[in-house]
Parts: sequence; structure tokens; C-alpha cells
Amino acid sequence: MPRVLVIQNAAAGGPRRFGEWLVEGGLDLDVVHPYEGGVLPDDLSGHHALIALGGSPMPDDDAAMPWLAQTRALAREALERGVPYFGICQGAQVLALVAGGEVRASHGEPEIGSTALVLRGEAADDPLLRGLPERVTAIERHKDQVTVLPSGAAWLAESERCPHQAFRCGEVAWGVQFHPEVSAGRVRAAWDAERLRELGCDPDEVVRAAERDEAAAAFWMTSTRGTLLVTTSVS
Repeated sequence: MPRVLVIQNAAAGGPRRFGEWLVEGGLDLDVVHPYEGGVLPDDLSGHHALIALGGSPMPDDDAAMPWLAQTRALAREALERGVPYFGICQGAQVLALVAGGEVRASHGEPEIGSTALVLRGEAADDPLLRGLPERVTAIERHKDQVTVLPSGAAWLAESERCPHQAFRCGEVAWGVQFHPEVSAGRVRAAWDAERLRELGCDPDEVVRAAERDEAAAAFWMTSTRGTLLVTTSVS
């Protein structure tokens, strides 16, 4: 059974339904929790793929998250060896950074909750995103973003406030700024209403929009299964 290393950066995070889809597809997830003392491996020799989840700090803020240096090292190894990589939010920013792109803190306007995305022409030939509708929605929660893609990266999706919503480096390394793992139920049950107000959002509307667009989960399940197919065929 292919074994996937998953880096979870906070107790409130986790692979959630994204992980469930992968397990249903036949992958074995090795979820490491470095924020509570879990130790990341020295290399990827024991794993067939790497998933880096989201986190609040910038992808090179080693003072806030001391394990980020090893996360970057593992991402760099994945790129060099052609090990499948999937980065979500901060994990996408890690990929952009190690591949030569640029990430800026508090850049532009934040994106919170269900957000309209547009798939670009490059997505039509992408192993993960091909076959999806041109316009989809996804849950967002970020204020930092990738401002310059690495040289040669495939630019796959964009939104009104954040151009670089999805990209691919090489053949099997993807970064997505959005959160395919977050369901409307999670937004309703766990997102702090006061914090949403501080960000200029109406908490009730954030929940309503997430519930309205929940059917989009089927699109991300499709692309997750694409991740499975790429992982098992390459590794």
C-alpha cells in the first residue's frame, strides 16, 4: 500500500475529508504532528508521496514553526526526486518558495470562506484538474499569497483576489491556496465568529455561502483521486 507522509501544522488542522478520500482510494497516511513533538523524517525514503497542510506563518518563518526548515527540505527532495507532492495553503507557499517563486505576507485582500475560482487553459491537460468545470468554488482562509510562480510552473487556477490559486511544478508537485479538506460543516462548527468579524466578514454569511457551495466537494474528490492515480503510477 503506498505510504504518504502528511505534515499537520496545528491541532485545528488535519487532512480531514481530503485524507478520507485518499484512504478510500488505497493510500496509507502517516500524519506527523510536529507542533506537539512529532518528528519529521530525515528524508522521503520511506514514503511514496508528501502532503504539506496549511499553517498561519509564512513558509520561511522558522521562529514561529521550527519544523518548517525540514518541511522545505522534504519539499525540495520531492521536487528533485519526482516524488508526488501536494501542498495546501502554506504547503503551496512552501512549494513555491523552494522552487524559486515568491510569497508575500498580508498581500492584497484576504479570502475567507467559499470563493469562486476559474480554471485556466493549462488545467485542461493537468493530471489532477482536467475534466473539472471551468468555474468551481473552494474554501479559502488566507491573507498571505504566492505573488510570483516558479519559473516553468504550470499556472492552473486563479480567483479575483488571488491570481495563483493552483499551480504545478514539474510533473507531480502541486500547490493550491484553497482548502479542499475543509467542509461546510467544519466552517459552521469550528470557525470562530469573532475572528471572522475582525477580518471584516459576516460569520452567518460565511457559513451560508459554504453550505450553498458544498456540492463543489465532488470536484475536489475527483482531483484527489487524480492525486492517488499519479502517486501510485509514479512511485
